[in-house]
Amino acid sequence: MTMIGYAAMLEQFEPTALLDWCEAAERAGFGGFQVSEHFHPWTPQQGQSAFAWAFMGALGQRTSLPFGPAVTCPGFRYHPVVIAHAAATLGAMYPGRFWLGLGAGEALNEHVIGGEWPDVATRSTMLFESIEVISKLFSGALVRHRSQFFTVDGARLYTRPAEPVPIYVATAGPVNAERTGRLADGIITVGAADEKIGMLFDRFARGAAQAGKDPARLRRILQIHVSWAPTDDEAMGNAVAEWPNGGMNFPKQDIRNPEDFAAMARLVRPEHFANRVLVTSDLAAHVAHIRKYLAMGFDEVYVHNVGRNQEAFIEAYASDVLPALRDTQAPSTATGAGAGEDQR
Repeated sequence: MTMIGYAAMLEQFEPTALLDWCEAAERAGFGGFQVSEHFHPWTPQQGQSAFAWAFMGALGQRTSLPFGPAVTCPGFRYHPVVIAHAAATLGAMYPGRFWLGLGAGEALNEHVIGGEWPDVATRSTMLFESIEVISKLFSGALVRHRSQFFTVDGARLYTRPAEPVPIYVATAGPVNAERTGRLADGIITVGAADEKIGMLFDRFARGAAQAGKDPARLRRILQIHVSWAPTDDEAMGNAVAEWPNGGMNFPKQDIRNPEDFAAMARLVRPEHFANRVLVTSDLAAHVAHIRKYLAMGFDEVYVHNVGRNQEAFIEAYASDVLPALRDTQAPSTATGAGAGEDQR
């Protein structure tokens, strides 16, 4: 069965309130949590940006569902050894529930430590080198590693789960989709044209096959942004006011400050959300929108409602959306069909 999850957006909401909504989402029938991992919000108006790793420790206590970050960037704020340490600890505390989402990062969050912000090709190289380091640490091996980007001087994880934490990679480009198939346990992407998703799935499957893995056993994970409210006008008002970055149809990885996003947000108009954020009060349209992605072969779909009306959104989905989707079966294989997401 495909899992419909709740996107917990720490750049928008105070963490204790968000924990309450995650509990409510579990009661409503959502099947898991995707936690945003930010240092800054996209715009100052969004107003929050709590430390996701602390939040996830509490989330594991307050709920019983799977969860993970979408996504953490290795190599800037966090050395891969630190990410492996944190992920293995959460995996040991919550066996079978925690997964690790990784991506190539955004300057918005990573520039805060200073230093050079490299191009996307360099960041992609760093990402996949990090996956190799993290995977070795997850095995319990003593790891020594030295390269242009990372040094590991005799590290071993002593607290680990019985089974390694699965690693999922956020990407929207063919090169890294293939690398993800080779080196990771799943792919995370966002809503896109059918042809692009089909291309990503094909390259992901090709990479898995090159590594001797069965692509059908790997996870295909989607995050979608929606704006639901009792009226269409209110839904659009929420999108423009609360999630203007959803109407910005250009790469955002190199923009450094929430204030710069706020300046650009003044140019965002309702029509800019078309095919990027589903904005409607019609819950049947939400069902159809999600069902389209289930038919493509996604195993997990995490829904982010961009408005402040989280409690009402959870109740609306509990009554009209999740029951309609509950019996929708995802195909066992996908053929021909962030946050930290790159386009390589």
